[in-house]
Amino acid sequence: MTIASHLQELRRKHESLSDLVEREQRSPGSDAMRIAELKKQKLKLKEEMNRLSN
Repeated sequence: MTIASHLQELRRKHESLSDLVEREQRSPGSDAMRIAELKKQKLKLKEEMNRLSN
């Protein structure tokens, strides 16, 4: 897997998590711990993307 394709996959996962976080936040009775965990996953993906881009 090339770096470019790996970055593309990371971006896709990051976008998917963003959508999921938005849905969870709009959902009545949403679980704050789950949202926090999803946001942590997003941050890890973003850090990895930044690391690979530089």
